[in-house]
Amino acid sequence: MKLDIHSEMILDEYRAQLPIFERLKDIVKKQLQRCLDENNILVSGLEARIKNENSLERKLAIKGYKYRTLDDITDILGARIITFYSDEVDLISALVERIIEIDWNNSVDKRKMLETDRFGYMSLHYVCRLPKSVYNDPTTPELNQIRFELQMRSTLQHVWANMYHDMGYKSDVEIPMEYQRNMSRLAGILELADEQFSLIRREINDYRRNVQSLVASGNFNEVPLNGDTFRSYLELKPYHRLAEKIAAINQAELYEDSLMPYYNVLYLLGMKTIGDIENMRNEYSEGAYQLALLQLAGTGLDIVACSVALQNLCIVSVLKQGFGKAGLLKLFNLVYGESSYNAQRAKRVFEQAQKINLIQ
Repeated sequence: MKLDIHSEMILDEYRAQLPIFERLKDIVKKQLQRCLDENNILVSGLEARIKNENSLERKLAIKGYKYRTLDDITDILGARIITFYSDEVDLISALVERIIEIDWNNSVDKRKMLETDRFGYMSLHYVCRLPKSVYNDPTTPELNQIRFELQMRSTLQHVWANMYHDMGYKSDVEIPMEYQRNMSRLAGILELADEQFSLIRREINDYRRNVQSLVASGNFNEVPLNGDTFRSYLELKPYHRLAEKIAAINQAELYEDSLMPYYNVLYLLGMKTIGDIENMRNEYSEGAYQLALLQLAGTGLDIVACSVALQNLCIVSVLKQGFGKAGLLKLFNLVYGESSYNAQRAKRVFEQAQKINLIQ
């Protein structure tokens, strides 16, 4: 590929500064990742790349006349943040603006450039510099002078951009109108899906906040039982007092373990609301404690799991509903996984329950 003397000089400048660009790439990527981590933001991808020499040579061959020096080419270093949801782009861009100097005159929000009746490539493009307040090495001042590009877009916007680039953008062959129309229809589907994913996430978050508010207020009968509501209910530590009472039988130490495995047990027992679980706790706490007396007496156990309270409540509920040993076996299989030992456990607990008249 034949270049004029001016473009060859820019290419030589690129070769000389390549180590600086490589170092800047690592610094920029590290600073962006730190920004995301500090704000507890999980993204689909964080990328950074240096334009290779062949790509730069092609660019100079086409429009090298536009650039006075290498500094005028802002995409030698390019970084990209790919979010899961489109509404996260604005959030992340606001955070990025705090750590990177933005060249607003040369930055562009392509999401706002499309006509209302068209779909297409959407992304937020910043032309940036790394400020000394974020990173400063007096031996290499170029790190704070070189401009680079940062793109931010959602996963589906990224999918569209890659497909468009592959099928049409920068192509040497003009795409027939019928294919362009099909590509626009596909872009519209992706854009709608992007919006709906964000909408559904907002609605789910609103629902969870409402559930947490209802649980915290004690309106348990209004709260349907599901994984989210049960998790919120457990944050109130409803079984801790009973667990402490059980541990005191042997002056044992309590250790925290997960109560989430009992969600399926509660569902099996016919619980429909958090209020149903509360009723079980109020009605069967004494039976659960009496059962624990038999279980722990003479064992010398000095460590007891917090889950013993909820497990014994479920055991009493199983027996009071008349499910017998078969019900206990199913309970233990749900909590511990299917095992031949569970049949022995169910038999032993059933016999203990008979001694204190828990069998319905």
